[in-house]
Amino acid sequence: MPQQVRGVVALAEGEPVTVETIIVPEPGPGEAVVAIQACGVCHTDLHYRDGGINDEFPFLLGHEAAGIVESIGDGVADLAPGDYVVLNWRAVCGACRACRRGKPQYCFDTCNAEQAMTLEDGTVLSPALGIGAFAEKTLVAAGQCTKVNPEAPAQVAGLLGCGVMAGLGAAVNTGQVGRGDSLAVIGCGGVGDAAIAGAKLAGAITIIAVDTDPRKLTWAEEFGATHTCNARETDPVEFIRSVTDGYGADVVVDAVGRPETYRQAFFARDLAGTVVLIGVPTPDLMAPEIPLIEYFGRGGALKSSWYGDCLPSRDFPTCIDLYLQGRLPLDKFVTETIALDQIESAFDKMRAGEVLRSVVLLDPARS
Repeated sequence: MPQQVRGVVALAEGEPVTVETIIVPEPGPGEAVVAIQACGVCHTDLHYRDGGINDEFPFLLGHEAAGIVESIGDGVADLAPGDYVVLNWRAVCGACRACRRGKPQYCFDTCNAEQAMTLEDGTVLSPALGIGAFAEKTLVAAGQCTKVNPEAPAQVAGLLGCGVMAGLGAAVNTGQVGRGDSLAVIGCGGVGDAAIAGAKLAGAITIIAVDTDPRKLTWAEEFGATHTCNARETDPVEFIRSVTDGYGADVVVDAVGRPETYRQAFFARDLAGTVVLIGVPTPDLMAPEIPLIEYFGRGGALKSSWYGDCLPSRDFPTCIDLYLQGRLPLDKFVTETIALDQIESAFDKMRAGEVLRSVVLLDPARS
């Protein structure tokens, strides 16, 4: 029997989001309905609202979520009603060329629910990243549900669904930061700070935070930055070299995704060092002009990080365990908790750099 729930919808490009009645169908084969307990407000949701992803309006926003499996469809073997899960948007298929090569973290054919959620008048909704979790309940592919320890509050567990995992994974999985290494992060919002937290976990000795906002640099120190650089006042390339014996960092993460920050990352790394791009560029931006000899002469690697190159079934439970052990401060990412009808205000605060994460609470008992 289909259910009616409240959800946050972007009806048209650039218009304020609204809380609408959403029709959630019964789960079909390979699907699950999840009662959402908490969902983080991510920049990607704003990109959807502003038409920066595609034009498949209306969108059911929200994707950084945790909740309880309410029901499952036929053929779902490893999930049951009552399971506590973090939702992911890269549910691996197990059959594409990446999966067959034993690299499911790069799955090229990830799974989403086959059925559509709709508005009351039957208008089909496009769920953000195949999830649509700014809603009391949502329909997803069963593979998008990753079981984690239920002792972790939903408002922190859900953050692994996007921003925290993207940043932490960029440092640890993509950049492969290790013991004794140096890391520089350009752009210290939630994703950049997650890269800093990941580097600290991995044993990096020198962790450099670069931003133009003093408030964000203070936050970065709380996550483990050993040095900070205000790029409005100091050349970040020269600063990074100055605190790495003149060589540059072993790994530099660009969490902004602009030509000028990518150029800084390129020249701020050590010879044979690694640049990791995790900030999402807009389609109009072009790569910076860098002499080809610089690519050859510096060696190393230039990488882009997809979702922190994570494997949710492996990485989400591990990160939750690290949080419960007091080693991964997920709670520090939560600046405020809000209701469904406060998302436009959260977008404004995010643009102004006033928050790391606003988190929508749909079940306050799980906060």
